[in-house]
Amino acid sequence: MPESKYMLEINDVYKTFNPGTVNEKRALNSLSLKLKEGDFVTVIGSNGAGKSTALNAIAGVWPIDAGSIVIDGQDVTGLPEYKRAGYLGRVFQDPMNGTAATMEIQENLALALRRGQRRGLRRGITKKEQEQYRDLLRTLDLGLEDRMTTKVGLLSGGQRQALTLLMATLKRPKLLLLDEHTAALDPKTAEKVLDTTDAMIRDNHLTAFMVTHNMKDAIAHGNRLIMMNEGRIILDIAGEEKKHLSMQDLLDKFAQLSGNSITNDSVLLA
Repeated sequence: MPESKYMLEINDVYKTFNPGTVNEKRALNSLSLKLKEGDFVTVIGSNGAGKSTALNAIAGVWPIDAGSIVIDGQDVTGLPEYKRAGYLGRVFQDPMNGTAATMEIQENLALALRRGQRRGLRRGITKKEQEQYRDLLRTLDLGLEDRMTTKVGLLSGGQRQALTLLMATLKRPKLLLLDEHTAALDPKTAEKVLDTTDAMIRDNHLTAFMVTHNMKDAIAHGNRLIMMNEGRIILDIAGEEKKHLSMQDLLDKFAQLSGNSITNDSVLLA
């Protein structure tokens, strides 16, 4: 049988910050991970485990020291962040990131849809486009379809994060990166945004990489869970095994695999 095609391949990646100084920190230590198309992996680990560093390595925020990163068969290891943007959709922890606060909802959607296209001086948003945006916003079930001329800066954190999700997935990215995107929200709003995340990933058959501190969310969402410690993956669970996981199971496995005990709160609140 031919080898399965992977949407993301992280191959033996290393990253050390402040090398040769008293603040030297090896953040990624021979990190390797492969995601098939449609995989939705949740990534957990204690503070400093390398979760966000791995996500930033994929996004090209800074160069890695060794190894390679391949997205949908394309080696992007040497590409800077702006050149990788065409492959990726990204939602940040801060709801203020990812949108233009002083622009209208419909203007933000227009920017997202036209990303990568040549921008001329033609007239603004057409009536046909407005109808398209209204239909897209209706899927969020937040009433934003009736507020398309509202400035995004006036939205609540949850509304803004849901809009950012919509914008990040409009062009069907090869890979959706979710960087603790519900951490700044209250529990009820976070649950709503996660439900929206699930629907968007499922309906668009996206491949997603979600960093979270919340073990409950990591267990409840996605088809695969990985746990990181000291810059490498120490646990990779998928399928039926993941469905039957409990939070205590994860705590026990971490203690067993890392040689350290970890408290529930240190994962949830770190």
